[in-house]
Amino acid sequence: MNFEFFILSIGLGFGLAVDAFSVSLANGLSEPCMKKGKAVTIAGVFAVFQGVMPLIGWLCVHTILKYFTAFEKAIPWIALALLSFIGIKMIIDGAKCKCECGCTKVSFLSLLVQGVATSIDALSVGFTIASYNILVALVCVAIIAVITFAMCFAGVYIGKKFGTKLSGKASILGGIILVAIGLEIFLTGILN
Repeated sequence: MNFEFFILSIGLGFGLAVDAFSVSLANGLSEPCMKKGKAVTIAGVFAVFQGVMPLIGWLCVHTILKYFTAFEKAIPWIALALLSFIGIKMIIDGAKCKCECGCTKVSFLSLLVQGVATSIDALSVGFTIASYNILVALVCVAIIAVITFAMCFAGVYIGKKFGTKLSGKASILGGIILVAIGLEIFLTGILN
């Protein structure tokens, strides 16, 4: 491990965490009265998924590469479907909401689906780190997870700040952001 390794790992961490940050922002918008413990949970779930997915990709490269490449084409479709489903649900709930703290609460199941949807493209990062031995790969994914945690925790708090100002309609904005992220992942995956 050298300086270049750490720079690459930090870059991967920021690159992978952008979608998770945006979804965390949407979660903060939709639930502006969220407690600190839930914000930590959201950041933690995203950090785990963003760290584990590249490691799964690394394992695939070292074991079952041919199966992974067949699955890779479905990644943009899966992300679009999952994020659109959650986003549309948030928009509908936000349109019905009349209370100040927002009616949309981020359930743990929704959070897990968001974690999968935002990190599924990180599987392909396993190809990037495939030349690393297991110890170096674990350090890399730990760096990715720490950066993701910090960015997502900040995203929730930024979203909460604006969500409080937008009152109950912040859930609609959060839902639109989720659908937009799903479309961005889909279009990037299809056009590349």
